[in-house]
Amino acid sequence: MPSTDIVRCGWSVKEPIYIAYHDAEWGVPEHDPRALYEKLVLDGFQAGLSWITILKKRENFRAAFDDFAPEKMARYGKRDVNRLMKNAGIIRSAPKIEAAIRGAQLWLDIEEKEPGGFTELLWKFVDGQPKVNRHKSLKQVPVKTKMSEALSKELKSRGFNFCGPVIVYAFAQAVGMVNDHIVSCHRHAPCAIMPGPH
Repeated sequence: MPSTDIVRCGWSVKEPIYIAYHDAEWGVPEHDPRALYEKLVLDGFQAGLSWITILKKRENFRAAFDDFAPEKMARYGKRDVNRLMKNAGIIRSAPKIEAAIRGAQLWLDIEEKEPGGFTELLWKFVDGQPKVNRHKSLKQVPVKTKMSEALSKELKSRGFNFCGPVIVYAFAQAVGMVNDHIVSCHRHAPCAIMPGPH
């Protein structure tokens, strides 16, 4: 069991699965394009729900969506949508499932045709390096920023769905594009020295 003496961001202390996610993943700069795609899809499924709901179902999602391999998901057809809609282990939303499939097709196109691929597309909105914030309390942490509004607009213009500025900011926090651990949190300083993709 994680030590209770360690200071963490307040949102993370509800359950062991949340603590583990906060301590190992949240705010760590992610460079891998497939992992970034997975997180964007999962954040899209979160729309209207809590992140812990998604986190508890994450392994079910990975199993249902071929470990979020865009090469496989891009070929999903009506039969796959029907299969996924019958899967009680995930969020059964046809619009979100279809958005994930469409996102895989867009991801493949970006990876194939654009320098730096999906990673570069996202990280250029923070100039390739994490933005380190120094919030003293959760009340100071924004739900969206001009950066997330611009990135949301870019993604929507390319055909992605379920990527509004609030969802995109939560995504950016999670993948370390911004470090929004509060300064007293034991993860703020380690994350602050982790590099972006360039």
